[in-house]
Amino acid sequence: MYNSLAVFCGSRQGNNPIYAHYAAQLGVWMAEHKITLIYGGGSLGIMGAIANNVMGHGGKVIGVIPDLLTQWEVGHKNITQLHIVPDMHIRKKMMYELCDAAVVLPGGYGTLDELFEMLTWNSLNIHSKKIILLNADGYYTHLLAHIKNMQTEGFLHEKWSDRLVIVETPQAIFNFLSENKS
Repeated sequence: MYNSLAVFCGSRQGNNPIYAHYAAQLGVWMAEHKITLIYGGGSLGIMGAIANNVMGHGGKVIGVIPDLLTQWEVGHKNITQLHIVPDMHIRKKMMYELCDAAVVLPGGYGTLDELFEMLTWNSLNIHSKKIILLNADGYYTHLLAHIKNMQTEGFLHEKWSDRLVIVETPQAIFNFLSENKS
């Protein structure tokens, strides 16, 4: 059973309202299934949408935010627990340690950094946690084409799809997690 999910996502809303809508759906589902949200600790953007929906439906939320970002991302004050850490490296490590699996929603550079670090660590057998990428409305289609090209060009040691589960909707996340218990 998955007791906690790290959700990596943007501290901004993005231009497509489906991103925040999907984050909200995921948050409600996590609260209903008593799955703790581990996330970047912000109150804005998609981060805020998922945290607010988990909390608003009686769930548990643990945020991890570097001191540097407490002003930019406005550390969420209405969550179960907020860890303020010295830097990004400690943030990511703590998030990885606290979660049973990871879900990646749309986001920017930081989200991609978190995705690729999780994939790298998984590939190196530092962890074997499931990594699920929500390709909301095709947001990650170009990135997935590049990852496939990395495989084709011989830069990946194994089939990329063995490490990364691609889904198109929150319902597909729920289905995958229900069918593939940890």
